Amino acid sequence: MQSVYQRLNTLSPLTQDLLMAWIVAILFSLSLYLEHFGYTLYMVNSLAALSVFYLLLHINRRTLFLSGFFIGLLWFYWIGFSFQYYNVTWMVPFVSLGFGLIYALFFGIISLSNNALVRALIIIALTFAEPFDFNWMQFELLFVNSYFGIFKWQFILIVTALALFSTCKSPWRYGMLLLLFGALSWHQPDKSLPDITIKLVPMELPQELKWQPYMREQILAYNFHAIDDAIAQHYDMVVLSESAFPLFLNHEPRLIETLKEYSKKIVIVTGALEERHHHNYNVTYIFNDTDIIIAKKMILVPFGEYIPLPKFMRNYVNQTFFDGASDYLSADTPTDFTVKSITFRNAICYEATCEELYEDNPKYLIAMSNNAWFAPSIEPTLQKLLMQYYARKHNSIIFHAANMGGTGIIQ
Repeated sequence: MQSVYQRLNTLSPLTQDLLMAWIVAILFSLSLYLEHFGYTLYMVNSLAALSVFYLLLHINRRTLFLSGFFIGLLWFYWIGFSFQYYNVTWMVPFVSLGFGLIYALFFGIISLSNNALVRALIIIALTFAEPFDFNWMQFELLFVNSYFGIFKWQFILIVTALALFSTCKSPWRYGMLLLLFGALSWHQPDKSLPDITIKLVPMELPQELKWQPYMREQILAYNFHAIDDAIAQHYDMVVLSESAFPLFLNHEPRLIETLKEYSKKIVIVTGALEERHHHNYNVTYIFNDTDIIIAKKMILVPFGEYIPLPKFMRNYVNQTFFDGASDYLSADTPTDFTVKSITFRNAICYEATCEELYEDNPKYLIAMSNNAWFAPSIEPTLQKLLMQYYARKHNSIIFHAANMGGTGIIQ
């Protein structure tokens, strides 16, 4: 061990900072990647999370910037994958590097002070920040599958305990760590599944095939086979993924009539597109005993379904990178619908990972996603952890149907 320390001390300061930055990034990302490969290790996740936030209170400015850069890459390298479907494949590495730089600056803010207590306040403040309306960097996610709770007050208690332990010089400093016991998750609230049977239909259709005209009949056949199968198994409701019908369904009257006929036997919830008055919507269609509810998406994906920039810049980006496509439009409020006296809230992909959709603590959500935009990657795993986070925070149960990974019940 002595020789290891001696060798580390012979390294240049930059090399030492790079090495420490990678250690911080790996600890910060460990629970995410373990979950992705099927390992839910509460003890490992708990120790890694405590260690990384302790390090963030102490590492130097350059290491903080480098750590943020590596964390941005490890968490969001996949975001650029979607650009290949807009014929700008050359953008993929630049988008990934861009997210690395954004989070280099994001974590670099912590270096505004060298005082551990001030850094703790900065870290807590950063949990309220959403760069470019993108909210998938949630510090509390590190505790989703750990022995600690995921509520804001518990996170504040953890960071405060670590900061007090760092700054206190008396022999009583270890007593500060007793605050961590207050942040432990002692029990999970009881949740009951609804008195209704729900068939969640996974799909494994690559994005490059999803919108090809020659695939249309095959996709429709798959969807109706899934509905037939759910009827045969006596399910009350069948849920297909986002844009499972990859077309503007309101322009397909014969298809709508077929789905209405099927809905006499089973409630059908499916994703599709809608076009009205030259505006596009990403929507959910609910067919229930020949009645139709069209649930529009309330929260759009930044840089996917809308550009969170001033209008003159937004128009340029749409024209340059998205073939002139305009932003999707959204609903003002979430859509709730009732099946057999049970109320469900509609959630389409990104909005199932947003706080706004969980206002008034909905008991049950029907969520659908198309994760093919980012396959293969850790995106479905990160999405699942975010939904777990909000489901626990708001005592909800999420029924999630997805294309290319993520289908299941989340609570």
